[in-house]
Amino acid sequence: MASGNAIRGSRVGAGPMGEAERGESAPRVRMSYWCANGHETKPSFAEDSTVQPPDVWDCPRCGLPAGQDKDKPPSAPHTEPYKTHLAYVKERRTDKDGAAILEEALAKLRGN
Repeated sequence: MASGNAIRGSRVGAGPMGEAERGESAPRVRMSYWCANGHETKPSFAEDSTVQPPDVWDCPRCGLPAGQDKDKPPSAPHTEPYKTHLAYVKERRTDKDGAAILEEALAKLRGN
């Protein structure tokens, strides 16, 4: 027995979608970007956009920054290694200061 569901076997968005239903697509321009590993990326931008395309684009293959000059791609960004809380404390205090603070804290705990 049929359930009476008119859209049985279909889902939202199913069916042919062409330019007739969506309208004309904007004229596009494709620009080439190269990363330090030599990968080329060609994103497309609207031709009549008032916003300029970016000078740097992230390479989808390796994640490095890519530029429009094939011979001089941008270098990889310098990332600082992870520092522990103790490393940051040691940057601000000398060992002598640390020992004095420790003695003061221990004296408070001991009730002196």
